[in-house]
Amino acid sequence: QVQLVESGGGLVQAGGSLRLSCAASGRTFVGLTMGWFRQAPGKEREFVAAITWSTGSTKYADSVKGRFTISRDNAKNTGYLQMNNLKPEDTAVYYCASRYGTVRTDPDYTYWGQGTQVTVSS
Repeated sequence: QVQLVESGGGLVQAGGSLRLSCAASGRTFVGLTMGWFRQAPGKEREFVAAITWSTGSTKYADSVKGRFTISRDNAKNTGYLQMNNLKPEDTAVYYCASRYGTVRTDPDYTYWGQGTQVTVSS
């Protein structure tokens, strides 16, 4: 069992930045992958970014490449999503998720956080 708690969402103007955090606890982190997904009203949940906990290897959706950075702090058991140059189309509920295994871009993750709202105004 892995528990995930997100924080850091909010309201920001277009062009601004936010950093989301995902505090993880529970089972071993060996073999863990952490991902971020988002879901806008009326749309399906979509992949944003993911990181392999042990190696730090990352993967991004094309829509956020060059603007978002995923990272993790092993000492704090916390993952981060730094979001720069935010656009109104980034508005969504952002979810942290984790699974044991390789990075996946579909929502086949075992553990999910409660979600945090990010709203970008134009």
